[in-house]
Amino acid sequence: MLLHAFPFSSAMWLSQREGLAPVCRVITPDLRGFGGTPLGDARPSIDVMADDVAHLLDQEGIDRAVVGGLSMGGYVTMAFCRRHPDRLLGVILADTKAGADDEQAKANRERIAQAVLEKGSDVLLDQLTSLVGVTTQQRRGMVLGRVRGLIKVAPPKAVAWAQRAMANRRDSFDTLRGLRVPALVIVGDEDRLSPLAEAEAMAEAIPEAKLAVIEQAGHLSAVERPEEFNRLVADFVRSLG
Repeated sequence: MLLHAFPFSSAMWLSQREGLAPVCRVITPDLRGFGGTPLGDARPSIDVMADDVAHLLDQEGIDRAVVGGLSMGGYVTMAFCRRHPDRLLGVILADTKAGADDEQAKANRERIAQAVLEKGSDVLLDQLTSLVGVTTQQRRGMVLGRVRGLIKVAPPKAVAWAQRAMANRRDSFDTLRGLRVPALVIVGDEDRLSPLAEAEAMAEAIPEAKLAVIEQAGHLSAVERPEEFNRLVADFVRSLG
């Protein structure tokens, strides 16, 4: 189960759905409000998203799964670990962080939420260069174009809801310290939003964790270097037996 980043949909996992299919069943849901999933009327909450994932597992008849996510998907994964620990076979945390937002970050999220509701999701394009690494900006024009396109179709109401949900999320370090399943922590070496230090802190907190750094990748490591990302995930899944 792979959970997408903000402000994308499950479309960001196309290379993972194809590349990992020979190794395991891959489920890539649209988190609420994005892609084909309705936003609903719940208050903004990462916990609500985590419970959505558990409900989807129920619908699919799956008792336990490897659950992972990138960026916002990582926040949802950590909430899932806290709320549904008995459903886990393993955990993947990519380009994300376990700490809660400080007041400045919360205020910035609210500013963005209001701007998107007023002007549309194109305002998020200002963040494009922070989402991908320098190498992608210089050498991977097709990837850059794909990311830009995914941003432009993000539904404004879902964007605002997700920003407020992320602003309200709790610190997850205690959750990570209590994990009783293996974990893989992945980070792009050019990630400026969730840099290596954040990944190291998560890996150190988890009793049984492996840290993997993807070179020449930024915050969207799975999109920027999908083959390497898939190799790491495939090896991790195989190691679980």
